[in-house]
Amino acid sequence: MDLLTEIAILVLAAFVGFEVISKVPNTLHTPLMSGTNAIHGIVLVGALLVVSQASSTLSKVLLVVAVAFGTINVIGGFLVTDRMLSMFKRKPDPVKEEAPADEVES
Repeated sequence: MDLLTEIAILVLAAFVGFEVISKVPNTLHTPLMSGTNAIHGIVLVGALLVVSQASSTLSKVLLVVAVAFGTINVIGGFLVTDRMLSMFKRKPDPVKEEAPADEVES
């Protein structure tokens, strides 16, 4: 493919991605983020396979940097998802303080 076709595909993919994500309701944001992080983890495995096939030193360095940024993205996404899900957990009931047994009122 020529460069113009590849740029057109990139712009269309960015536009469609923005339109799809902007239509997601707030209640579905956390499950969607979890699913996206799982898919991104699979992409990282593929990126590691590509690193092993790289021939030049420059491409290996760029691929390692890309894998590092992708790993940070996946870990950060799972941490944010965990934090969001913890907001929906029930908080434990506060423990009522009882007077010690040796301090009996008379």
